[in-house]
Amino acid sequence: VDKSQRILVTGVTGYIGGRLTPRLMSMGYKNIRVLVRDPERLIGRSWYDDVEVVEGDVLKPETLSAALMGVNIAYYLIHSMRETKDFEERDIIAARNFGNASRIAGVEHIIYLGGLGDPNRNLSSHLRSRHETGSVLRESGVPITEFRAGIIVGSGSISFEIIRYLTERIPIMLAPRFVSQKVQPIGVRNALNYLMAALEKPECRDKIIEIGDADILTYREM
Repeated sequence: VDKSQRILVTGVTGYIGGRLTPRLMSMGYKNIRVLVRDPERLIGRSWYDDVEVVEGDVLKPETLSAALMGVNIAYYLIHSMRETKDFEERDIIAARNFGNASRIAGVEHIIYLGGLGDPNRNLSSHLRSRHETGSVLRESGVPITEFRAGIIVGSGSISFEIIRYLTERIPIMLAPRFVSQKVQPIGVRNALNYLMAALEKPECRDKIIEIGDADILTYREM
């Protein structure tokens, strides 16, 4: 594996991106660039001085050419769910902008972390958006590895912290309907391992890979 290749990580202020970046560095990848809308949000990170920070926004395509220049592999770890009610439309626009800019820049591989769910069933708006994002990225023509993960279990994960908060702070409650919903969780370390492995496995390009633990649980059981 050529560890001198330039890798772009998006979503570095988020849960996965913020953990993937130091993991890449610990594995010997030195040429790492991160894309962020507000670089000041990264000040204080232990790895801040060891990466190239580029200011940009996937919703502003004019900012992407510089961010993707010379990039071999890009991690797409962005979604708009927490920011706005029209997140589905924003996610599609963002993915199209990023995919087109990646193709023009000559990016060889995009690694995308989406959501696990049966596309033939009635998906939530969140999962539907995750799948649509992967489809739009593939339309760019750049080879895509799309990992589809369920709830990611680990300290700091929003989904996990909500569950932990409910169980620790509210021992008796009227349970919402979602507690009967089935999920296939995965530990954050395992999710990161998959994202890392995609760098070294060319056969995973142009594949959709579903990742999760062997146990399928309800939220109540988890």
